[in-house]
Amino acid sequence: MLIVQKYGGTSVGNIDRMKNVAARCLATQRQGHQVALVVSAMSGETNRLLELTRQLQEDPNDREVDVIISTGEQVSVGLIALAIRAAGGKARSFLGHQCKIVTDSSFSRARIVSIESAPIKEALDAGEIAVIAGFQGVDEKGSITTLGRGGSDTTGVAIAAALAADVCEIYTDVDGVYTTDPNMVPTARKIDRISYEEMLELASLGAKVLQIRSVELGMKYGVKIHVRSSFSDVEGTWVVPEDAAMEKVVVSGVTVAKDEAKITCEDLPDISGVAGRLFAPLADGGISVDMIVQNQAYDGTTDLTFTVPKGDRKRTVEILKDKVPELVGKDGERVSYDDEICKVSVVGVGMRSHAGVAKTMFQLLAAENINIQLISTSEIKISCVIARKYAELAVRALHEGFGLSLPPSERVGL
Repeated sequence: MLIVQKYGGTSVGNIDRMKNVAARCLATQRQGHQVALVVSAMSGETNRLLELTRQLQEDPNDREVDVIISTGEQVSVGLIALAIRAAGGKARSFLGHQCKIVTDSSFSRARIVSIESAPIKEALDAGEIAVIAGFQGVDEKGSITTLGRGGSDTTGVAIAAALAADVCEIYTDVDGVYTTDPNMVPTARKIDRISYEEMLELASLGAKVLQIRSVELGMKYGVKIHVRSSFSDVEGTWVVPEDAAMEKVVVSGVTVAKDEAKITCEDLPDISGVAGRLFAPLADGGISVDMIVQNQAYDGTTDLTFTVPKGDRKRTVEILKDKVPELVGKDGERVSYDDEICKVSVVGVGMRSHAGVAKTMFQLLAAENINIQLISTSEIKISCVIARKYAELAVRALHEGFGLSLPPSERVGL
């Protein structure tokens, strides 16, 4: 088999942990497998480098910032390759430009365009473990780019797709994907198998185990992803295509995202084209808008409420004031915002064939006197915006109410 293993910052946080990674890779190779390894920067290193750049400028979306923060992975691949050699193995390190991970030119959030897999295959055929820097690539002009937070996950799955690997193993400091955050709900259970769609929703809604784009790539190219702990040998969670058994479980997980802000634009003219005029400059500014609710009034006006990442709230208001003052007022007097919100969600492919999930969710929140401010749904997800102070209470109530502390076979349908 050809196996791609990806190790995060915690797993390579010091020399002893790097030796542990080297031992795991060599053990896999000695079982007769070819091994390509993708590694992140050492734990805390990217934050340290970013802090240095912030002392000179605030904007992280800059070519020179990517030059700086990509060095964390360069150190890691070199050290891991040395650790493998010190343990008696053969290894060759690759930076983004050496195995030609070509990206677009969106610095700090680049997307992979192509990968030149020949150099990696050459190393594997020579009996070496290929140690590849995660998180980084190069654009067509040769400039160093980075893929955004969690980008090493994306590198790992992309390398697996390019090599047609049998599996991509994502090693982290947890032993799989859980029904919710175990730190918040101690009775949370590890999920054995989860569909790409469910994992995509969980990742987009606040689950931190996998980066969204890595799941998208896995789904697109059919890469089997195995999320597991770098500190034990227990079976983790498999992220795979949906099968019939998955639909028997109505709700697979509960998530909460606390890094969002709610913005309301009041007294807008209730005519066609207003929403387009309002959101176009935000799109041009790279602002990702999530939930949107429009309320029509009887006096010919309408209110638009939407959510954005909390870190983009200030810039969102400034863009609206600058680009559409005729809609929000020159000083933004028709714009209000709330940073003290969170988005709590339930996810499960079983929702497609089971009615009553929304009713149950709303009743569970109401029983705890939690007011719902916004609601968004898809085929396999329901999300509610609530006050941030109720985040943990809501997660616990939903997790217990949908029976997620129980094994799937013991959960009661709706």
